[in-house]
Amino acid sequence: MTEELLYDVQDHVAVITLNRPEKLNAFSNDMLHAWQESIVRASTDQDVRVIVVTGAGRGFCSGADVGRERAGADVLGGDPNAPAANRNSLRNSVQRVPRALFNCEKPYIAAVNGVAAGAGMDMASMADLRIASERARFGMRYVNMALIPGDGGCYYLPRIVGMSKALELMWTGKLFNAEEALEIGYVSQVVPHDELMDRTLEFAGEIARMPAVSVQLIKRLAYRSAETGLHESLEMADHAMVIARSTEDAVEGPRAFAEKREPNFQGF
Repeated sequence: MTEELLYDVQDHVAVITLNRPEKLNAFSNDMLHAWQESIVRASTDQDVRVIVVTGAGRGFCSGADVGRERAGADVLGGDPNAPAANRNSLRNSVQRVPRALFNCEKPYIAAVNGVAAGAGMDMASMADLRIASERARFGMRYVNMALIPGDGGCYYLPRIVGMSKALELMWTGKLFNAEEALEIGYVSQVVPHDELMDRTLEFAGEIARMPAVSVQLIKRLAYRSAETGLHESLEMADHAMVIARSTEDAVEGPRAFAEKREPNFQGF
């Protein structure tokens, strides 16, 4: 694990911290590799029920570090004059994070503490939901460099804010603040900067205390339902319900309700 990314688990919540504050957490290949590994680690750790990602210092993530390795060639996609040799360069670099998240069924929350620009905004868009500091700033800045989102921005953003708004943000590359992000539904909450992690961890802890199997099945069903029709969604719900009902938590929930007390879910 590189020092460019920190990983910690407390009270069933894994916190991934991007740790290049002097670069507004612009990512390198080392950070991307550690990021992917941390997602897989949290996904397979039975003690982890929720994952939070945030940035150290003033920024969440400013995208690729275009000045670190051969003007960013290793991060952004190799030599543009050799497309055949570099056809998998994005797959082997920045796309490792969304591919790891595709297989993650645990809640993944972004605590956006500052600027999230370009691929950094895409990284925030990959989260199931975003909680923003009042100081957060966002921008799909690719067009300003005559580039396109290479790590899923065109996939995630329209699903969050709708196609028209997503195209507006991507075509103009404009920066917008936390309040604007809340208004268009890009973030779920805007909180005072100094309270961001406390409020995010409080929310993550609330989800972590819920029945873990149900939480994960809900995420799986919601995302898969967005890609299919009603009939298929109902069939998936039928199968998921069989699994949910087989858990001890499905016994504890109704029992606690009948006894008029808070349930003590164990996560299985």
